[in-house]
Amino acid sequence: MEKDEKLVNVGVLGCGPIAQAAHFDACTKAHNIRLYAICDVAEDLLAQMNRKWQPEKTYTDFDLMLSDPQLDAVIIATADVFHVALAKKAVAAGKHVFVEKPVGVDIGETEELSALVKKSGLVFQVGNMKRFDPGTAFAKKFIDENGGTMVSCSAWYCDSAYRYDMTDDLQPQILTSSLKKPAPGGNPKADKRKYYLMTHGVHLFDTIQFIAGTVEWVEAYLSETGGIYTWMITSGIKNSEAVIHAHLTVAVRDDWQEGFVWFGDRGSVHCKTYLPWYYKSSEVRCFSAETGQYASVLGADAHFYKLELEAFADAVQHKKVSPVSIDEGIHDLRVLVAVSESVKQRGHRVYTEAVTGSVT
Repeated sequence: MEKDEKLVNVGVLGCGPIAQAAHFDACTKAHNIRLYAICDVAEDLLAQMNRKWQPEKTYTDFDLMLSDPQLDAVIIATADVFHVALAKKAVAAGKHVFVEKPVGVDIGETEELSALVKKSGLVFQVGNMKRFDPGTAFAKKFIDENGGTMVSCSAWYCDSAYRYDMTDDLQPQILTSSLKKPAPGGNPKADKRKYYLMTHGVHLFDTIQFIAGTVEWVEAYLSETGGIYTWMITSGIKNSEAVIHAHLTVAVRDDWQEGFVWFGDRGSVHCKTYLPWYYKSSEVRCFSAETGQYASVLGADAHFYKLELEAFADAVQHKKVSPVSIDEGIHDLRVLVAVSESVKQRGHRVYTEAVTGSVT
């Protein structure tokens, strides 16, 4: 795609899998972004990324990258536990911030960050890329304009046991460093219950809140069988009589399963979402009771990672409100903490505004 005359200079922090598979490519293809800098402490990996993506500058020190006056914004693509501390540094340096989901791991620290962001006036966007799926976006617009009052909604996210074989075929080969030491705090994937809920559950509930509204309470159950983790969750939506059913499983002995069914008093939406690395729009069938017809989207650009960064850069250039705000990211985290607490209490209702701390 041809680049705009005026571009946002972006620096990517972290050369791990999500940066290699998504953000470097998205920056080079976005019409309003220049991949200006890459930063990583591993010099050998940084050198390989420099040769492949050819940014204007490379850094092994995040503080030095932040001190560059030509840098407009940063993408934080590090482990979740470091998101908030690094974002605080970037905000203090006057840089706009795009941070991978989830926004953080602890509600208290994310609220501190939110206060700093609001005081700064900078653009801060959370990387909930599924909102930029053209099918999901089309469904959201249909619901708002034609669906009427929500009656019910069911949503599911079922990671496949065979997904990584497919992912390896679709993604570029992910390079690693021979120099990196083990990350502080240990392996975040060691606690599978916590890791799966944080990594996959954030997608499920961000989609629910995008299309249906703010989750006010949850009642959740978890089963673990043969290494398969399944959460069954009922939730209530603020200012709505409707009840939401959510289903999260990692990993089904089946194909990837993701989507939702939404019913309103004026229409309905059926959505089937694909493994994101296919860059294929969700299939949606939106039925209007007024017209008696179905509507759908076809042939849309479905590079979700590019689309979310273009929206971020557009907000930076034109002083717009972020399309995925920090407070929305925090409420996604609140829902996950509430799910975790409800599971421990065997399905007891937990209100999202009452929770503190992190997923356990």
